[in-house]
Amino acid sequence: MTLNPVKILKQSLTKLSLIRDFLLASLLTGFISGFLVVVYDILTKLISKFLYRGDPLETIHNLPLWYLVLIPTLSILIVNFIVSVDKSVKEYGVSEIAEIVEKDKEMITIKNLLLKIIASALSIGSGFAVGNEGPSAAIGAMIAYKIHKLFKLPNQLIKPIISVGASSGIAAIFVSPITGIAFALESIAYNFVKTYLKFIIVGSLAAFTVSVLYLKPFHFIFSAGREIDLKYIYYTMLFIPFITFFIYFYLILQDKILYLLNLKLFNKFGIIKDLIFAIIGGVTIALIIYINPYAGFTGHNIVTYLINNAYHIPFILIIEILLLRIIATAFSIYSNAIGGMFVPLMSIGALVGYGFAELLNLAHLNIEPFYFAAIGAAVFMGVLMKLPFTSIVLALEVTNDYNVVIATGMSVAIISYLTRLNFNLKKFNTIDINFTNFKLH
Repeated sequence: MTLNPVKILKQSLTKLSLIRDFLLASLLTGFISGFLVVVYDILTKLISKFLYRGDPLETIHNLPLWYLVLIPTLSILIVNFIVSVDKSVKEYGVSEIAEIVEKDKEMITIKNLLLKIIASALSIGSGFAVGNEGPSAAIGAMIAYKIHKLFKLPNQLIKPIISVGASSGIAAIFVSPITGIAFALESIAYNFVKTYLKFIIVGSLAAFTVSVLYLKPFHFIFSAGREIDLKYIYYTMLFIPFITFFIYFYLILQDKILYLLNLKLFNKFGIIKDLIFAIIGGVTIALIIYINPYAGFTGHNIVTYLINNAYHIPFILIIEILLLRIIATAFSIYSNAIGGMFVPLMSIGALVGYGFAELLNLAHLNIEPFYFAAIGAAVFMGVLMKLPFTSIVLALEVTNDYNVVIATGMSVAIISYLTRLNFNLKKFNTIDINFTNFKLH
C-alpha cells in the first residue's frame, strides 16, 4: 500500500483549520458570554435597587413592612407565572447543561434563555437566597450553540462547544478563572477533560477578561501564603464535627420543610400548590430580610465581608443570620426562585466558620474568624454540591493561603464521607428526596 503525500497533506491542513476554527469559536464564545453575564449581573442589581429604592442592605429598614412583604411575594408570583408558561425556565441550570452535554438532549432556545434570565434576575433582585451561576452557564451554553451554527462546525463538536460556553459563563460570574474552569470540569465537562481542556481554558479566560473589568471577585486580604500555622490545622479537627452538625441541620430542615409544604399542601390544594408555595415563600423572605437584610439575596456581600473583616462580629448575631439564611435558602428553593446554589451555600458555610472561630475566642483561644469563614465557605459548598476538587481550587484561588487550603481539603474529604452515610446527596443539588418513601398521616 503506497502513501499519498497530497492526501495526507490535505487531511493535515483540514485538521489544522478545524482546530483553528474551534479555537476562534472558543475565544469568541468566551468574550460574548463574559459580556452578557456582566449585563445579566447588572440587570439583577438594577432590579434590586429599583425594588428597594437603593441598596437593599441599607434601605430595607427604612421601608414599610407591607411594602417589604409585597415585593418578594409579587416577584415570586411573576416568576411562577413564567415557569408555568415555560417549564424549562426552572429546569435549565448547571446540572441540566451537564445533561445536555452528556445525553444529547435538545438545547434551550433564546426565548427559554431570556425568560430564565428575567426570572432569575427578579428572584435574586427581590431578595430570594439563590445564586446566579445556573443562568450564567445557560448564557454561555446558548452563545456557544449559536456560534457552533455560525462557524458550521461538525456535529461532533456540539457537546464540546457547549461545555466551553457553560464554562465561560461560570468563569465570568465567579470572576475567578481557575475556579470557573475547575467547577466546569468537575460538574459539566468531565467527559471532555483530556481532549478539549485547552478550549475550555481559552473560553473561560476570555470570559473572565471581560467580567473582571465590571464585576467584583472574592478577595482574601489576610493571606499568609505558604506559611503554615499549625494551630489552624489542629483546630480543623474541632471544626469538622461543628460544620458537619450544621450541614446535617441544613439537610434535615430542608427535608422537613419539603415534607410539610409539598406533601401536605399538595393533597389539600392540588394544582394551586405552586401558588401557595409562592405566597408563603414571598412572605417568609420578606420577614427574614426585614429582620436582617444579610440573610437574603445571593450572599456574595456577606461572604466578602466575613472573609475580610478584621473586627469581631458577636457570636449571637452570626447565629441569627446563619439560621435565617438557612431558612431563606430552603424557602427560596421550594418557592421556585430561579438561580443556583453555589454562592448561597458558600455564605452559609462562611457564617458557620466565622461562628466557630468566635466560639473559640470566647474560650480565649485567639483565632482569626476570617480564616474559618473562608474554610467554611469552601467546605459547605464542596460537600453539598459534591464538588470537592472545586472547593479546594476555590480556597486556593481566593485566599492563596495554605492554612485554608489544607483545612478545606481535610474537611471536605471527611465530611463528604460522613454526609453520604445519612443522606442521598445529588450532584448540583442539595438533597435527592424520593416522595414514595413518605407516608401521609
